[in-house]
Amino acid sequence: MMRVMFQLNGKPVEVEVEPRMHLADCLRDELRQTGTHLGCEHGVCGACTVIVDGAAVRSCLMLAVQAEGCTVVTVEGLSTDDALTPLQTAFRKHHALQCGFCTPGMLTTAHALLTEEPDAVRRLKTSLSTTATPTTLRKKCTTCSGRDSPLR
Repeated sequence: MMRVMFQLNGKPVEVEVEPRMHLADCLRDELRQTGTHLGCEHGVCGACTVIVDGAAVRSCLMLAVQAEGCTVVTVEGLSTDDALTPLQTAFRKHHALQCGFCTPGMLTTAHALLTEEPDAVRRLKTSLSTTATPTTLRKKCTTCSGRDSPLR
């Protein structure tokens, strides 16, 4: 067993894990952050995506011991007890949940993208502004980003 210490959703945590334990299993089984889901366990589906030091990471591909000294944010850490983030609110308002299983991964991925690249909405607008892209799709894509300026 190895002791690992890192920041989880703004709080320091310390946990004993097997060296081969994936971060996803550590988050779910040891730290009870069950919003992180395991889908394919090959890093393809994205259901296990968390934010590690500001970057979207597939937690099924990262060992828990690699999180030593890192800042980890799960879907539980995106909002407060009082309110959802604008991104979460937009996903809810526009029914961008599908069945809900991979929603935490979509939210953390989108959050990391919008944090790292605030102009992503503008670039999305540019790439979708073709006559082949329906207006409804353009509007929903940018509105679900949590930004107040839907595409026209």
